[in-house]
Amino acid sequence: MAYDHFGAPIKSTEVALAAFADAVQSVESHRFTEYAVMKPATTLPAVRVASSSVRDPMLAATNLASQLNHEHLGCVLFFCSAEYDLGRLGIALEHAFQGVRVCGCTSAGEITPEGYGRGCITTIGFDNRYFAIDCALIRELDRFTLQDAQGVIDGLLSTCRDAKLAPVKDNTFAITLLDGLSSREELVLATLNAALGTIPQFGGSAGDDERLANTHVFYDGQFHTGAATVLLVNTPLDFRVFSTHHMVERSEKLVVTDACPESRTVYELNAEPAADAYARAVGVDVDALDRKIFALRPMGVKIGGHYFVRSVQRVNPDKSLTFYCAVETGIVMTAMEPESLLDSVRTQIEAAERVVGPPLVTIGCDCFLRRLEAELTGEVEAVSEFLRHHKVIGFNTYGEQFDGMHINQTFTGVVIGQPDARSGQD
Repeated sequence: MAYDHFGAPIKSTEVALAAFADAVQSVESHRFTEYAVMKPATTLPAVRVASSSVRDPMLAATNLASQLNHEHLGCVLFFCSAEYDLGRLGIALEHAFQGVRVCGCTSAGEITPEGYGRGCITTIGFDNRYFAIDCALIRELDRFTLQDAQGVIDGLLSTCRDAKLAPVKDNTFAITLLDGLSSREELVLATLNAALGTIPQFGGSAGDDERLANTHVFYDGQFHTGAATVLLVNTPLDFRVFSTHHMVERSEKLVVTDACPESRTVYELNAEPAADAYARAVGVDVDALDRKIFALRPMGVKIGGHYFVRSVQRVNPDKSLTFYCAVETGIVMTAMEPESLLDSVRTQIEAAERVVGPPLVTIGCDCFLRRLEAELTGEVEAVSEFLRHHKVIGFNTYGEQFDGMHINQTFTGVVIGQPDARSGQD
């Protein structure tokens, strides 16, 4: 099942750059090694990507800066493991990238230039000749109003217009990164979406290596909890925003008969304890409900002819179920099961590449339960190789975001095409 954004995010400029596959400069640093050898600079480094597994925050930040810094570096987007000392890492990143906007969040796994990573930092550096990017912080998620959203978006649009790279219309997309344990994604996303209008939006909920304790977003040199960041990206390059999942419906239907939307907790399904009904629908005992079952047997809600996955976060002592996404009394949930993990995302990314041309980079928000499924089914190496081959940089999320919706167990992102070398910057 795919949800893609045709029209606005796909611009009419022709992209035919098969001969310029090195428009992205990529370097990875491994744990316990000296700085990685720099690859030769390319003619058009519209983005540079890098990752580091060095555990010392200052060394890691310095390492990344040595790979990303150049005179036209305008913004750095990063995703990092929560295993880092985040206080020290924030200071280190601010020091290493002085004068450069740095935004990011913690993750439940990283997508690096070499595929899936763990316990590391993965980054994208954007060239300001091709990207005008500004970022804002939203602090009080439960008090975020449409007026607040309009003010945030107007400020970001002003920065993009001032750069004069491309008209805002059809050349701009938004990236949202939210505290993955705030349970406020739906409110914030719906409000932002109203302010964004026709500007496409995607993003992910920050993770913390599956600890489910504290997730953070990064803004202005500090990591924040209970907050969100919004990046507005304006570029003359072609791009396509998309979202896809690989789950299909089964016959079992479960009606939510008692729920608390604020905590995303369902107490009853079909008028019985939620865990009992869910366990019966997926064919296991209640005691067997665990993260493996949650990954392989989620539930879905049908909206507008499409199924949107609702993933279980945990079983509570009273046999209620807490979800990663919105639930409320009265909705009908359908038991789901997976098809091929790779086929749907391959279809979407390859379709995007046929439109925008050879990819410069793909920014990917990949649900951590998809990665868990890949590990359980022995597909993790194949998925990792696919991500590497298609130049995906991103992170494993606690939920994904697409055009104002908060969704689960999807691969959501943007494919950005390469610049035309014949009209490149000097």
